[in-house]
Amino acid sequence: MANVLPTIQFFEGLYEEIDSVSLRLNRSTGTKIVVLTFRQLKSIEQFNSFRNRFSKVMKLTDEEGEIQVEPSSIKFFFGGDEGDELDHVDCAFEIDREDHWQRVQRFMDRYAEANGMAFGKKDEK
Repeated sequence: MANVLPTIQFFEGLYEEIDSVSLRLNRSTGTKIVVLTFRQLKSIEQFNSFRNRFSKVMKLTDEEGEIQVEPSSIKFFFGGDEGDELDHVDCAFEIDREDHWQRVQRFMDRYAEANGMAFGKKDEK
């Protein structure tokens, strides 16, 4: 699968764009957590949740193939004058195997490069 543009899908054929990624570690269990932040979701804008069946997995596709992850949480954040405008969506999934963690990191590196994103550490206060 050489030269495949990295993509993210909740629904087949509808490609989403992430705005940021946060990598976290549950210190008590050692489980790694990936949080993808979306400023908008095409699947919501096009009401695909009502027209198509959601498979309960998010597909991350790149030149190595497809990764299917089941989100452990999806949180919707609203803002605007009336508080009813979608501000962003956080989608989290957990990774408990090191080989899976390495694979997701390779995907995120490719996705970042293809979409002009850069890695940066969050400032500690």
